[in-house]
Amino acid sequence: MTEYISVVTTTGSEGNAQQIASAALENRLAACVQISAPIESRYWWQGKIETAQEWRLTIKTRTTLFDDLTAAIRAVHPYSVPQILALPVVAGNRDYFAWIDEVTTPPTEV
Repeated sequence: MTEYISVVTTTGSEGNAQQIASAALENRLAACVQISAPIESRYWWQGKIETAQEWRLTIKTRTTLFDDLTAAIRAVHPYSVPQILALPVVAGNRDYFAWIDEVTTPPTEV
């Protein structure tokens, strides 16, 4: 397992995307959250193909924080089945990784 991950989620409004980003950052579960939007998502839901405008969040964090980050996202996410995907980071700038470690240390670890 890699030490760092990029977590991707989508949501149906800019306001909720900002709420998710704030929850991740304020709880020190993420070093950075990028919000991209709008995007068009097409997907199967309840037996039919749906289309929706969504906002995509890319969250940079440590693997060890994934469960807490997932809980924080779910606490403010309006979807009953939100996309929360962790993508492994296989290589990167060591200084960037050090910065992630520095800013994502939860207050309980200080």
